[in-house]
Amino acid sequence: MKDAFGIPQSLLVLGGTSEIALATARRLVARRTRTVWLAGRPSPALDEAAERLRGLGAEVRTVAFDALETESHEAALGKVFAEGDIDLVLLAFGVLGDQAHDEREPLNAVRVAQTNYTGAVSAGLVSARALQAQGHGSLVVLSSVAGERARRANFIYGSSKAGLDAFAQGLGDALHGTGVHVMVVRPGFVRSRMTAGLEEAPLATTPEAVATAIEVGLRRRSETVWVPGALRVVMSALRHLPRAVFRRLPV
Repeated sequence: MKDAFGIPQSLLVLGGTSEIALATARRLVARRTRTVWLAGRPSPALDEAAERLRGLGAEVRTVAFDALETESHEAALGKVFAEGDIDLVLLAFGVLGDQAHDEREPLNAVRVAQTNYTGAVSAGLVSARALQAQGHGSLVVLSSVAGERARRANFIYGSSKAGLDAFAQGLGDALHGTGVHVMVVRPGFVRSRMTAGLEEAPLATTPEAVATAIEVGLRRRSETVWVPGALRVVMSALRHLPRAVFRRLPV
């Protein structure tokens, strides 16, 4: 259960090597979180992430999980929930893809969509059902401002995040009143391995800043969190621009 300050005692990360997720885990462990599950493809990076969190004082376990292997999600996540209640599930996996290349290779584009949307729908529903069965918990879904309006530069990734965002909002409505809280997080450009080598967008942020926003959102039981907060106004304006004007913007 969460402590008196709203900090989860137990955390399940879907996407166990995500920089944002690990920054969040470090922040929560420093507060009061004691049990962490890292779900991801078995790798040295996953093992290293687990060891670093153990070094901060958390009990950390890993579980094999692949967003694309949706038929295995119930069994993989079922093992975690069978070990005890989970206060917070952080859905943090996703791929950016290569827009120019993926337009020429449709199967690559499909992989982006399946990872960011289909895999998230599967894992999100499995997690939500388990949280509802235990009668409490939060599901935090890492979306993106890219899902607010498709841009020429990354409409494949953006469209997958748009689908994820709509799904998470609907899931939150479906779970309202059940004791399960769903929070959608919409970061802008995050300086990370995923964006290394890309031109930095205005209002760029860091994994640590997103982690801070997630903690604050959990305390407030927010339903939507923008990182940084100024993006809420910026994206509202962009979303309502006429399409002919939007096309001419250098975005």
